[in-house]
Amino acid sequence: MSEFKSDFLRTLSERGFIHQTSDDAGLDELFRKETVTAYIGFDPTAPSLHAGGLIQIMMLHWLQATGHRPISLMGGGTGMVGDPSFKDEARQLMTVETIESNIASIKRVFANYLDYQKGPDAALMINNAEWLRSLNYLEFLRDVGRYFSVNRMLSFDSVKTRLEREHSLSFLEFNYMILQAYDFVELNKRYGCRVQMGGSDQWGNIVNGIDLGHRMGTPQLYALTSPLLTTASGAKMGKSVNGAVWLNPDMLGPYEFWQYWRNTEDADVTRFLKLYTTLPMSEIARLSQLDGSEINEVKKILATEVTAMLHGRPAAEQAAETARKTFEEGALAENLPSVDVPAAELEAGLGLLTLMVRAGLATSNGEARRHVQGGAVRINDQPVSDERRIIGSADVTGDGVIKLSLGKKKHMLVRPA
Repeated sequence: MSEFKSDFLRTLSERGFIHQTSDDAGLDELFRKETVTAYIGFDPTAPSLHAGGLIQIMMLHWLQATGHRPISLMGGGTGMVGDPSFKDEARQLMTVETIESNIASIKRVFANYLDYQKGPDAALMINNAEWLRSLNYLEFLRDVGRYFSVNRMLSFDSVKTRLEREHSLSFLEFNYMILQAYDFVELNKRYGCRVQMGGSDQWGNIVNGIDLGHRMGTPQLYALTSPLLTTASGAKMGKSVNGAVWLNPDMLGPYEFWQYWRNTEDADVTRFLKLYTTLPMSEIARLSQLDGSEINEVKKILATEVTAMLHGRPAAEQAAETARKTFEEGALAENLPSVDVPAAELEAGLGLLTLMVRAGLATSNGEARRHVQGGAVRINDQPVSDERRIIGSADVTGDGVIKLSLGKKKHMLVRPA
């Protein structure tokens, strides 16, 4: 559909969020005439979501900003099974305790994007364990399972890809799409939810829910998916050379998060401004006209705006100032990420490679050695070429730290503890 009339779909369309819908005209009419409740599910596979999941959270943000009610659904029940979509092997099963711990940790991020205190239109945080963990298996098979065609389930790309690669798909995982479909029906019955949103890899699961709802007598349900994003160079969103770009501050600090967005490839800047910030489209259009050295200033705006939504404006501005002092003034910024090392270890002497791994600048001694051999490592801004270099208390500067650098953009302060 070229021109949406509803504020929500028009906003999502112009910002690049829409990959597919189950019914453009019907969905647009629904959002234009009613206050719509829609949901996205989040499986608690780790204590934090990473930046790859931000596009889903931003969809919920715009849903509420245009006058509708978002549901952030925590997968306390489905997390016990694990989503097999496009995975080569089964996820590791988690205990109930781990799932609950992960959910408690993940939930902290959402309040930065959604208002859960807004009266009748307040966002809802719901756990599907409320209905899934108490299901009676035989009754569920009879009342719900009978509506699912195995032939059709085998045709979905998420399943077909796994089978074509001759990778095992367990009966446990095969049930995931049934449970997710049932979530949609249950949310409709309990909260009047009419729309499920998600990444394009969830299309088959969402359509299953629409079909199940039709068979079980719900009003017409709808699907809306976003594109699965990669960077211009093909890298997966939310991944960096050092691992996942976590959203929880205890797993990745505001400065490191800011740096991830500051290092955005030139070709991605305008697209990311549309998806991950709330800057007006007119301002994004103006910024997109800048090129040459000015593109670096736009990247800083992108980094600051994305970081401000997650960590708050003061933390974002502090991260930007830390970067400015470090890279433009060459100063030792006290807000750089740091690692504590027992003073006794520094007194005895610690190998450079070991310290780089401990500081998170390398994942192994071998990787650290390659960085040193490539001339990318500096101690207190002085190049280091000896991979057997021992770091000791004599390297502690007058500021009481050791500055360990990898390339021009990655710095860690080693603090004697």
